[in-house]
Amino acid sequence: MAQKEKRAKTTAFPMLWSILIAGVGVVLLLNNFGILGNFNAVALLPLLLVVAGAQILLRGDFIPNADTRDFGITRGSVESATLEISSGAVDVDLLALRREGRLIAGQFAVNSRPQLDVRDTYAHLKLFRSKTPWWSYADWKAALAQDLPWQILVTTHIGQATLDLSQLIVHDVVVGTGIGDVRIICPKESFNPLFVRSTFGNIHILTPLGYRVKVVVKQTRLFTVKYDPQRYDNPEKGVYIARSDDDTMPVIEIQVSGTFGDAYLA
Repeated sequence: MAQKEKRAKTTAFPMLWSILIAGVGVVLLLNNFGILGNFNAVALLPLLLVVAGAQILLRGDFIPNADTRDFGITRGSVESATLEISSGAVDVDLLALRREGRLIAGQFAVNSRPQLDVRDTYAHLKLFRSKTPWWSYADWKAALAQDLPWQILVTTHIGQATLDLSQLIVHDVVVGTGIGDVRIICPKESFNPLFVRSTFGNIHILTPLGYRVKVVVKQTRLFTVKYDPQRYDNPEKGVYIARSDDDTMPVIEIQVSGTFGDAYLA
């Protein structure tokens, strides 16, 4: 039943677009023959932009297409993995898998199914915007296996990156956005520092209670830091250490930089 409802919604949008475009075309045609009198039919053209904007907000795609695709890849013998994402104008959401036995699962925009390369016990997954039609703005969402170290590389041109790493083990993380915010929930363990940068956008770093995190922010006149003094100590300029009562937890280091925007630590 749910699948039928989804198909009905998918086919409904093309029909609405067809009716709207045909209706505007009829009005313009009548206007050309002077049947509408002094009515300015050209004034209706902005209506197409309104509908296009509503389409993007409600569905995530400019032109109705086959929507997103769900995917899931079994873990097999994989013991470590790299996830490389170049999303362009698409938002990216990452979190931890709840179901065991899988390497990764989630949804992807049409034609951008992850490319998988497995060598021995190492897997390299790639999602590239170049494989996706330019008009498709459906978000990419993926959940990753919790019990193996991940190398995560995420870049966007005009898109936001949301990474909930709180239940993951990471080897290293590099996240960069051109125009877009970055939101990261710190991992429980990381072998190397995390690097986060945004050219035009804010960076939000959230530290779960009990996690030991050291955030180093490269501040400029146009990129400043706003932090919760009840959660972080500021022993020196640009260095913020999350308070934790558990000294046995490993220290996670996050390097933050930006050009225009702010860094928020909470």
